[in-house]
Amino acid sequence: MAFQLPEYRYPNFDEPILKEAPLAQLALVVTDGVAPDGFHATSIFPEYFKTEAGWLLPQESRMDCVPVLRCDEGGTWIDIVEFRRLVRGDRVILGRTEDGSEGIYVHSDGFVTDEEDELETFAFRSSRSRETAYSKDYDELYELMRYERLHGFIVWVLGPAVSFDHDSRLAMSQLIENGYVHALLAGNALATHDLEGALFKTALGQDIYTQKTQPNGHYNHLDLLNLARRCGSTEKLIQEEKLSEGIIVAAHQKQIPIVLASSIRDDGPLPEVYANAYEAQDAMRAQVRKATTVIALATQLHTIATGNMTPAYTFREGRVRPVYIYSVDISEFAVNKLRDRGTLSVTPILTNVQDFLVHLKNNLD
Repeated sequence: MAFQLPEYRYPNFDEPILKEAPLAQLALVVTDGVAPDGFHATSIFPEYFKTEAGWLLPQESRMDCVPVLRCDEGGTWIDIVEFRRLVRGDRVILGRTEDGSEGIYVHSDGFVTDEEDELETFAFRSSRSRETAYSKDYDELYELMRYERLHGFIVWVLGPAVSFDHDSRLAMSQLIENGYVHALLAGNALATHDLEGALFKTALGQDIYTQKTQPNGHYNHLDLLNLARRCGSTEKLIQEEKLSEGIIVAAHQKQIPIVLASSIRDDGPLPEVYANAYEAQDAMRAQVRKATTVIALATQLHTIATGNMTPAYTFREGRVRPVYIYSVDISEFAVNKLRDRGTLSVTPILTNVQDFLVHLKNNLD
């Protein structure tokens, strides 16, 4: 059956606690970058704020940010702002409750179906582990991807393990070529070793198909980095070396946005890598703002960073719809860490990413 977006269930604002709720309290920012005492911090869920204009739902949200009331000739809205972006005079919403009693209502079950409402409180194997059966998750993901290819914006967050194997590189490249990737977030390592594979057929000096270490192979990624820096950009490197395959090459050919965020351990790095953490965060969030599905593969810190920027909902084609988040890793700790960090809507899949990508590509061909 073809994928269908779940209908969003709006809050019932005629319920007494919401109907009789006071207007949300406000306080001014007096120092740039510093919220007033008692500020409200956002979650991943849809949150409504009662104002003179009624109950308002922010068009864009993000966890652990501050709601600011904005007004101009176009109307009144709620802007969700990082602490570092607060400026003197911003009107910040105050309150630490979420039930409407302070004019703030967190609507955590907007996408809960009647079937989920009826689930038993006590049940076995309700968490995600190596014992979990993922067949239904895969089937649902295949249908979701077909839908999102045409109607959504799919953001991928890739760790370097994706580039270490011939089949996973090929599968990821084909997903890009077939329209299942709209933005790519990663670190220096993913791009470096993918380009190393395109130039030397190795990743960290190992043949990407046989996994055999090549003579002096530990120089390969360093030679690649040095060459890229001499060329001045990855695009010029691709042109000058006539690179024709791999993830980064496919993304450049399809003009897919690539955001490479630096790490303290980076060598090189590639010319496009963001050295400033907040510039990297801004570039990542520019893509995450558009996301309707996020798929994160084998990169714990980048996964958490992206998950913390990703709300459980977005507005698309005039409606409130869910944002789907998948965390895929061979480690139980890694796939559950994102949920532990507040991204409660994530679907963890415990497997190695090479198998995941090949299964995904084969079923989407």
